[in-house]
Amino acid sequence: MTKKKNSLDTLYKAFIYVMLITLAVTIIVPVAWVFMASVKQNSEFYGNPWALPATLYWQNFVDAWNAASMGSYMLNSVIVTAISLGLLLVVALPAAYCLSRFRFRGGKFLNTCFMAGLFINVNYIVVPIFLMLRDWDSWLNYFFRQTFLLNNLFVLAVVYASTALPFTIYLLTGYFATLPHDFEEAAYIDGAGYGRTMIRIIFPMAQPSIITIILFNFLSFWNEYIISMTLMSSSTGLKTLPVGLLNLMQAQQSKAEFGIMYAGLVLVMLPTLILYICVQKKLTQGMTVGGLKG
Repeated sequence: MTKKKNSLDTLYKAFIYVMLITLAVTIIVPVAWVFMASVKQNSEFYGNPWALPATLYWQNFVDAWNAASMGSYMLNSVIVTAISLGLLLVVALPAAYCLSRFRFRGGKFLNTCFMAGLFINVNYIVVPIFLMLRDWDSWLNYFFRQTFLLNNLFVLAVVYASTALPFTIYLLTGYFATLPHDFEEAAYIDGAGYGRTMIRIIFPMAQPSIITIILFNFLSFWNEYIISMTLMSSSTGLKTLPVGLLNLMQAQQSKAEFGIMYAGLVLVMLPTLILYICVQKKLTQGMTVGGLKG
């Protein structure tokens, strides 16, 4: 009986390893192929697509950065992502702390509203958001002879942060609820107020969870396409990186300059890969510590 059980365990482990290796290959191979294609010359794409590049042709990145304006698009994405994350953290951290640590009138209703927001797909409300901002811009133009809300990177960042609030507050609230109250009570005894306790005690303890939501939302903001394309439709110079990448792909496919197109793809992927490598350990802690404490 024991021998049969050991055989089944060995077979099960082998199956798990095969599945994990298969999954890793399906992820690594396309990414590696894009990096390899980004340093190929155009003539090399008409031969064996899996062949290694004869030389590392870095001019593709120079052309994508300068001629295709990918540098300007990346700067716009950096600005929008940084502002979005800043606004999101300023609002979500205190809100999640209050909802998880205090009982007050209307708290359950607010928590229910944030939970309901999880079931709203942002892509379905892009058109209502656009129409609302367009009407407000018409009102501003009528009274002040200028527009502000459309084709504005700050407004785009506000929309990003607003749409990410439900998920962020939900995740942080669940993590804050698992933290012990002993440290807060000790801080109150020492004379610390609610705000100081929140910033100096709770937030450092919740660092893995905060890094997790920063990474998730960074990926969401950095790769977002539909909202950016809709709200920044009239301004070429303010387009974000995903929208600019689509324009690059359409232009380079017609010119058959595939190396520049793949170099643009690498420019989009590289920041997310670097960020993930830097915070991988904290990300794992943020996704597991709360469950262990619960």
